[in-house]
Amino acid sequence: MNDKVLVAHGSANGSTAQIAEAVADVLRKAGLTAEAAPAASVRDVTPYDAVVVGGALYAGRWHKDARRFVRRHGRALAGRPLWFFSSGPLDASASERDLPPVPGVKKAMTRLGAREHITFGGCLEEGAKGWVARMILRSGKGGDFRDFAVVEEWADRVAAELTGA
Repeated sequence: MNDKVLVAHGSANGSTAQIAEAVADVLRKAGLTAEAAPAASVRDVTPYDAVVVGGALYAGRWHKDARRFVRRHGRALAGRPLWFFSSGPLDASASERDLPPVPGVKKAMTRLGAREHITFGGCLEEGAKGWVARMILRSGKGGDFRDFAVVEEWADRVAAELTGA
C-alpha cells in the first residue's frame, strides 16, 4: 500500500490550493497519510509513496510553481504513482466534458508516466491578484466554477488505486 501521499499545487489566488486540500482530505478519509503543500515549498519528494500535482491554468499553461515542481523532481516522480490535475476554465466546460491536459502537462505526463489527469473548473473572484485577473473580472468573466463533488469523486478513485480497494 502507498500510504504517504503529497498533493503539491501551484496556485496564485488560492482556489487551486483549496482543490488540493479537498483531494488530501479525501485521501485521509480513505486511511492514507496525505499532505497538501504549495509546490514551491516542497524540497524533497522521497518521503512520499505517491504524488498528486495540481496547477492552475493561465493562458494555456500550468501555474509556474507546478511546472517547476515537475521539472525539479522529475526523476523521483517517475518512480512513484503520480496523478495530475488542472483548474482553470472560467465556465462550465470542465463539468460538461472531459477536457484534455494542456500541451505542457500532456508532455510531462508522458515523460513521467502519470496515471491520470483531470481538469476541474476554476475560480476567479473579486480581490484576485494580478492585472490579467482584474481585467477578466472587469469583463464579467469571473466566478466559481469548481465542483467539489467531482473533485471528491476523482480523489476517491485515486485513493482506491493506492489502497487497492
